[in-house]
Formats: sequence, C-alpha cells, structure tokens
Amino acid sequence: MLRIHEPFHGAVLNHRHGQTAKAGLEIPVWGTAPADEPVTVNGVPAQRAGERFFATVVLDAAETDIVAVAVGVTGCSEHRVRVVWDRHSRPRYRFGIDDNSFVFRDVAAKRYTSLFQNFYLAGLRELHRKYKTKFVLNCFYATPEHDFDLSQFPADYKTEWADNADWLKLAFHAYAEFPDRPYQNCAPEKLAGDYDLVAGEIARFAGEASFSPSTIIHWGMVHPSAWNVLTARGVKVLSGMFYPNTGSVYTTDGESFPVEETGTPFGYDVNYSLDNARSEYLNRHDALKDFASGLIFSKVDIVCNNVPDEQIVPLLEPLTRGANTAEIMDLFTHEQYFWPSYAAHRPDHFQRLETAIRFCTEHGYEPVFFHEGLLGGTE
Repeated sequence: MLRIHEPFHGAVLNHRHGQTAKAGLEIPVWGTAPADEPVTVNGVPAQRAGERFFATVVLDAAETDIVAVAVGVTGCSEHRVRVVWDRHSRPRYRFGIDDNSFVFRDVAAKRYTSLFQNFYLAGLRELHRKYKTKFVLNCFYATPEHDFDLSQFPADYKTEWADNADWLKLAFHAYAEFPDRPYQNCAPEKLAGDYDLVAGEIARFAGEASFSPSTIIHWGMVHPSAWNVLTARGVKVLSGMFYPNTGSVYTTDGESFPVEETGTPFGYDVNYSLDNARSEYLNRHDALKDFASGLIFSKVDIVCNNVPDEQIVPLLEPLTRGANTAEIMDLFTHEQYFWPSYAAHRPDHFQRLETAIRFCTEHGYEPVFFHEGLLGGTE
C-alpha cells in the first residue's frame, strides 16, 4: 500500500529538517509502495529501492501538500500529507507556570504597594532581569480551599501589570485545581464558561495587554469536541506531555510511580485526547499541527518541580542534538511548589528555574510567547 512515512502529516519543519535553498526549504520525502509501481511525488518521479521511494520537495509556503501517486495494473493510488514550514524559525524557549492562585490570594490579603513585594513575583522578575525570560502564569479562578477567587483581586495594580506585560502575562488554566481533569470529558459549554470567567477577571484587574490565550489547560486534557472553544478564543498552541500511559514523573520529584486509572481512552496521557499515532510522534518531536482545528500541539520538555536541579542539564542537553527536538524548548512548572506552606514545597525551586533558563540562554535560545507568531517565531 502506498504510504508517505516522512514527513509526518502535520509536521512543523524548520531549517534543521532540510536544506535552505533560494526557492525555499528543500526537504527529503520517503515512503513505501509496491516495488513494481512507479511513484511520483508532487508530479516528479521518485527514486526507488525495493518497496521504498525517495524524493525531495521544496517548501515555499506556510503550508504545503505533499502528494505521492503510484500507478499499478489496477489503477492509481494516492497518499498526501500536509506540513508547516517554520520559515523564520530560530532557537527559542518559552516558560509556562501552571496552577496560579496562591499569589493572587497573597497580594489581595497583604495589599502590597507593589506586586513585586510578593516573593514569587519578585523571584520571577529577578529571572527576567537577569535572562530576559518571559513568563505566562496559567491561572485558576479559585484557590484549592475555595477561600479566595479572582473576583476578589483588586484592580489597584492594573498599571503595574500593564507596565510588565512585555514579559509577564496571565492566562486561563481552569476554574480550580480540583477535580482533576476537569475538561477531559466535559461539555464544551463548561470549558467556555470557565475560560470566559477567568479571562474577564484578568482583563478587569490586569488589562488586555497582560492576557495571553491559553497554552496549557489543566491536566493537559480537553475533549476534541471542545477544541473549537479554545480556537474561537484565540488559542493557537496547546502544550502537553504526550507520554505513554504506563508510568510518570508528573507529581514526584525525579521518581517514577505507577499510573492509576486515568480514564484516558488511548495509550498516551496529558495529550488533549489525541490519537496514539500523533501522540507517539509528539513524544519525539517539538510540535505538530491539527489542520481541522488549527491548533498546534507542543511537547513540554521539562517540568521543573519534578526534576532535581542536578538532573536538569542532563535532561535538556540531549534535546539540543536532535533536529526534531532542538529548535524549541518548552519549559514548565507549577506555582504551588514555590510556597513554603505547601506540603510538597521545593526549597530550591527558583534555582531549578534558573538552571533551565541559564542552559537555554547559554545555548542561544531566545525567550518567547507561544501565542505570538508561529510558536513564538515570526510568521
């Protein structure tokens, strides 16, 4: 049966995947077809080696269809894939922080004269000043204890949020931390209502310039029937783990633990309910586009609260050596681990962030927001 194996349908390709030419990016294409059937790729005869065929295609547009046609005694067969060209790609990293609620409760209670009298925001600003890092804080509407919600946060700091919006943005994450996986099987209306509630409060107390369309939904699980809720609200990228549903280091500090029943229908988890084939691809690649929804899915490279400081560089360094993982670093952690009052507090949490950020900086990665351009690049 005729099949294009590489590139993968939805692949986001950059200069590492081919040769830059005057006409565009020249990439290799290979696939399989019956050995006795001639194959063309975008109208050009392919080279054959047994059942394999090989060709090159030049990408000269933001998206390109690659069409293989085989002609046999019973007629023609066709397989097509579409790929995305990250034309202006450069090494870059983004930093997302999930589960933010404690910071809002603290600032509202203390009524600081500046947001940055809060130790958490002060620590993030220090990292920004040192490395120019940009952060997106993914926000809950209510604290886990339900003793505070965003409607109680004062608008007194609106100017200060706006003054720092070039590096610090706020986004929707979920209504609250519990229950787990709130949008895995919910009605689209539930996700829409929660999103609009949080977005409305952020606009009220921080201004539109401080708001970022979401890139991580709580637990990385949204039923595909609700994806359009997100795209309708300007969401372009969703980051997830896309790991096999057999073991995890999601909540522990460098230690694996058995996964209990998650309710996921496939063999991968924290994957927005993508099918196995695309989840497996994303487990080994930076990004993939779903053309039906318009969403691009990004693979998280590290969860800092799970990785001891001395393990961070050994985890990230191999990613810089592969064409499929080297261009974009998707860095990530959770707010609660900064707080001494939290049961799983990481005393060295800021150090872990700095280690990851310093590594990216020293290796030429620039800080970006994923919602700007194509995964933070220029479109």
